[in-house]
Amino acid sequence: MTSLPWLDPQYPEQPFPPVEQALREPDGLLAVGGDLHPLRLLNAYRHGIFPWYEEGQPVLWWSPDPRAVLFIREFRLHRSLRKRLRNAGMRVSLDRAFADVMRACALPRRGQPGTWITPAMLEAYVTLHRMGRAHSVEVWNGEGELTGGLYGLALGRVFFGESMFSLRPDASKIALATLACQLQRWGFDMIDCQQTTLHLVSLGAREIPREAFVERLARDCELPGHAGSWRLDENLNVDRWQPADRS
Repeated sequence: MTSLPWLDPQYPEQPFPPVEQALREPDGLLAVGGDLHPLRLLNAYRHGIFPWYEEGQPVLWWSPDPRAVLFIREFRLHRSLRKRLRNAGMRVSLDRAFADVMRACALPRRGQPGTWITPAMLEAYVTLHRMGRAHSVEVWNGEGELTGGLYGLALGRVFFGESMFSLRPDASKIALATLACQLQRWGFDMIDCQQTTLHLVSLGAREIPREAFVERLARDCELPGHAGSWRLDENLNVDRWQPADRS
């Protein structure tokens, strides 16, 4: 790690090293240090870089190759999930409980001793949320309890997914399906998933070369996005949604 570039915490506009310089082992580790200033975070995501570290470590910056992404036209709305959307009695919202979603994502999970969503991360992304850059999807049960959701960052027409949680079966899948449906309405093309999981692959995520991912970011992050606080379209019927043919 001592051979990696160190970022200056007093210089949030400092450019990141080219992503091609990232290590192969551990895959994608690019730089160390700096801080979570909004300018630095936005610059990182725009170039295919994200922070991921544990409490007590300096900030670690990553750009893995290949990159896991979900093209919205490839999202798989399986029959069982359509049924769950119709019958589960859950309500979905956007940007109504951002900090609560982050805190739920930070709770310890089976087989994990801790969390990478540190208090500093929470503070930084809540700041981005107040700026209209970070967004959450909330899934509520019939009693008004938060039972699932996800959060991430939007630049132009790219959504950068950060984390999701589920306290009831398929709650996080419902969150992602609703997000994909709404993002398609707004002309988004891609959700960055960062790293591959079986859960995401089952919903249509796949890996692409980092070079291709960064090329897409250079184009799509500069397109007009959807600014400010997000709300679902009133006539959004996720269980009837079919991805648009954009081949």
